[in-house]
Amino acid sequence: MAESLRRRVGRKGKGKGKGGRGGKSVSSSAKAGLQFPILELAGNAARDNKKARINPRHVTLAVKNDEELNNLLGGVTIAGGGVLPNIHAVLLPKKTK
Repeated sequence: MAESLRRRVGRKGKGKGKGGRGGKSVSSSAKAGLQFPILELAGNAARDNKKARINPRHVTLAVKNDEELNNLLGGVTIAGGGVLPNIHAVLLPKKTK
């Protein structure tokens, strides 16, 4: 890969980010700052589902239901997380009076 292309790809936020020149690094305090709110919300989701363990589904529910985390991690796919339950209004039975 050409050096200019490598720099351009790095600037757009793509690539592996494993260090080196122009690589992305995240401090441990920044990681901890993200972990605790996610784990707290995922723990609440697990408790709502009457489970003792947090699984990927609970993490997905926590991230998707929180506005700030959803903006930050909107493009992230969590393996085994599933999707938010949603039924389109058109598909619901009509209410009779």
